[in-house]
Amino acid sequence: MAQAFWQRLGGPARSAGSDPASHVHPEVVDAMREVGVDLAWRVPHRLDEADAQWAEVVVTMGCGDACPFIPGRRYLDWELEDPKGQGLEAVRAIRDEIERRIGELASGPGS
Repeated sequence: MAQAFWQRLGGPARSAGSDPASHVHPEVVDAMREVGVDLAWRVPHRLDEADAQWAEVVVTMGCGDACPFIPGRRYLDWELEDPKGQGLEAVRAIRDEIERRIGELASGPGS
């Protein structure tokens, strides 16, 4: 979701997980379609050092020590619930919070 919102703002982004599923969860696909984003075709991938090297800002969502650390990169850890297996209302709330945080990140430091 974060990658899609960042790209919607015109920026390059990658999405990866420390323990990715084999597919984007259906409830996430449904919630994102409501805001005009189709994630059904995306295939999650494991976060690796190359992803962290590529990024200026690495946003994690609770991966802790499983995430590679690259000196000089800015790291943000967003404590968010996992949408897996949750109802559409809960996933909408998670989606909306991610979109809000992406907007703040895009606005720059101190916003």
